[in-house]
Amino acid sequence: MIDPARASLWVHRGGIVLIAFALIFFKLLPIGSNAGDWPGPDLMLCLILAMVLRRPDYLPIGLVLGVVLLEDLLLLRPPGLWAALVVLASEFVRSRAALTRELSFWVEWMLIAGVMVGLLVAYRVAFAITFLPQAGFGFAMMQVLWSILCYPLVVGVLRLSLDLRKPATGEVDSYGRRL
Repeated sequence: MIDPARASLWVHRGGIVLIAFALIFFKLLPIGSNAGDWPGPDLMLCLILAMVLRRPDYLPIGLVLGVVLLEDLLLLRPPGLWAALVVLASEFVRSRAALTRELSFWVEWMLIAGVMVGLLVAYRVAFAITFLPQAGFGFAMMQVLWSILCYPLVVGVLRLSLDLRKPATGEVDSYGRRL
C-alpha cells in the first residue's frame, strides 16, 4: 500500500515540476519581447527558494539542479552556471530553514532578498571574469527587484495551491526525521 505521507511528498514534487515546466513554457513564448521593456521577475527562483525554505524535504537538490539546468539549456544561457548558483543558494537557504521557522515573514523576505542580490553579484562576476557580454547592471537589478517584490505573491500562491507552510516545531517527515 502507498503511505499517505509519501504520496503527499510525491504529489508536491510533481506539482512543483509542473509549475516549473509552465514557467519555462511561458518564458519561451514571444510575448512582451520588445526592446527596452522592463524585465519580469524570475518566478522560478522565487518558487525554488520558497519551497526550500518552507518545506526542504519537498524539493531535493537533484530536482532543483535538473529543473534549472533544463531552464539554462532552453533559454540559451551558459549551461550550468545559473544552475550551480541556484543550487548553492538553495542549499544555503535549506541550511537556515530551521532557524527561520520561528521568525516573522519579514525576516524571511529579507533573507531571500539578500540571497537574490548575492546571486546577481555572483552571476555578473562570473560573466566579468570570463569576458562574456552581459546586460546592463540596471536591467539586471530591476529583474532582481521585481523578483524580491514577487516573492510574497509566490509564497501566497504556494500556500493556497499546494498548502505549503512552514513545518511546526517537532514535526517529522515520512521517514521519522525532524523537520
